[in-house]
Amino acid sequence: MPRNGSAAGSTQTGVGGALSQFSRQSYAVDYIALGCLVAGWVLIQLFVHPFHRMFILDNKSIQFPFAVVERVSVVWSIVYAGLCPFLIFVLWAAMFRPGSHKVHVTVLGFFVTLILTSFLTDVIKNVVGRPRPDFISRCIPRKGTPGDILVAWTVCTQTNDHILQEGWRSFPSGHSSFSFAGLGYLAYFFSGQMHVFRPRADLGRCLLAFVPMLCALMVAISRLNDYRHDIYDVTCGSILGILVSYFSYRRYYPPLCSVKCDIPHDRKDADGFSRLAADEEQQLDDMEGETYRLGEQETSH
Repeated sequence: MPRNGSAAGSTQTGVGGALSQFSRQSYAVDYIALGCLVAGWVLIQLFVHPFHRMFILDNKSIQFPFAVVERVSVVWSIVYAGLCPFLIFVLWAAMFRPGSHKVHVTVLGFFVTLILTSFLTDVIKNVVGRPRPDFISRCIPRKGTPGDILVAWTVCTQTNDHILQEGWRSFPSGHSSFSFAGLGYLAYFFSGQMHVFRPRADLGRCLLAFVPMLCALMVAISRLNDYRHDIYDVTCGSILGILVSYFSYRRYYPPLCSVKCDIPHDRKDADGFSRLAADEEQQLDDMEGETYRLGEQETSH
């Protein structure tokens, strides 16, 4: 008869093993994490105010006019970087029928990219609290406020709280990060499916793969034209979107220079990345062991 402790241990191991196997065979953990990101983003929108950094009225870098009508509004940025890529994925799935697993991980990675980028962008925006280039126009400072000393947000007479609070959310550019996240992920997907980074790839495929990046760049430049951000905000936001999109893409797909870059990883591969086959791991172990032995022989001689 097994002891109570061993029986409990075996039961615990069995439950833990079942949970581990479930998490590997499904994407439940990915969806739970995605849900947490969505909840965190919603809480930020509802309850978090940006840090109110002090400013100088005579600072010319924040004296640009406030654009009432933006070239690319928030809604249109969602359409360009969110809805359009998603519809492209739907069209691709309907035309080529790549299989449920491939469609699933592609769309899942896309949504992870958008939500993670939005969450990180808003966290940084609120913590930094950098005034926008059009901040003085938003603030409408009280008459008689000294222009050559640091003043606090209390000198502002703006009655629209949303316009005022957004004035401290300059860094990084949300339009830039979101655009390069959604359209950047689409560009990585095109590159992988068409083997753009393999030798002798034709120019036509390369140009098609980089069209989404060009569109994202146009959205980012529009933020400069509207004086919502400066080049520093836009550059950092673009880099953030590119990095997050590549991170999310690589969780589900091999490197773009791989021979099988168009085939997603199997779920059994740990943490979303391909593991070496057992024989390849054994070969590497043998090579390392041989190198170690040769090193010892040279040392002894």
